[in-house]
Amino acid sequence: MPIPHEPISHDALLEIAVAAGQEAGALLVQYAEAGFHIEYKNPINLVTDADRAAEQCVIERIRAHFPTHRFLAEEQGRLEKTQSPYLWIIDPLDGTTNFAHGYPTYCVSIGLEYEGHCVLGLVFDPTRNDLFTAIEHRGARLNGRPIHVSNTMVLDSSLLVTGFAYDIRETPRNNLDHFSNFALKAQGLRRTGSAALDLCYVAAGRFDGFWEVRLNPWDMAAGSVIVREAGGRLTDFSGKDLSIYGQELVASNGQIHDAMLAVLNQETP
Repeated sequence: MPIPHEPISHDALLEIAVAAGQEAGALLVQYAEAGFHIEYKNPINLVTDADRAAEQCVIERIRAHFPTHRFLAEEQGRLEKTQSPYLWIIDPLDGTTNFAHGYPTYCVSIGLEYEGHCVLGLVFDPTRNDLFTAIEHRGARLNGRPIHVSNTMVLDSSLLVTGFAYDIRETPRNNLDHFSNFALKAQGLRRTGSAALDLCYVAAGRFDGFWEVRLNPWDMAAGSVIVREAGGRLTDFSGKDLSIYGQELVASNGQIHDAMLAVLNQETP
């Protein structure tokens, strides 16, 4: 039987998400300082015990307050005990390869869907103590201050960011063609190793645009809300509204979006 509607305010939901994200972030820093164990899913896709510990931390903290809610987490998959309309989508350590190498660019990402629609997002970078948050129709914030996408008008003056999938060695759809094309048209390209932070940096105006292929829902759930609430635009490569369950993402300040789509859809020589 479906459970009844749960009238929970977005503020209450975000408060718990912030507490869970910051606690998990502190745990990641502890692991980074004390050491951790690495396992390999394939030659370049790794997981650490810090990933698993942070994920369990987030789930337990949220479940303690909302025991009927569902979860979709990177390491544990779907955890569904009820038919709750709330689904928490969690990446406990986005930027695992960075983390494993001691490169301080990684984060905890927590998104929330209500009846299939992303309504809340939180991304916490514990190395910079940057807390990005957004609630649907309420704007996006960085450490409590409102943020907005950049005003860059043309691709030629834009700083873009992208990433590469873990199966880059096996698939022809590896983003190297798009990277080459954008390198000739943008002012600069970056690759940080954390899709969640890339989205937040678009939201904060640090990047003008971001594209990537072969992403997962936990890579996009929180950051997509933050970009949308910061005034940005989100689509797939064809220009259709973004689905976090698709594998294509274009996020921008809106001004350069059509130009980015044109590059992504140009014929490869």
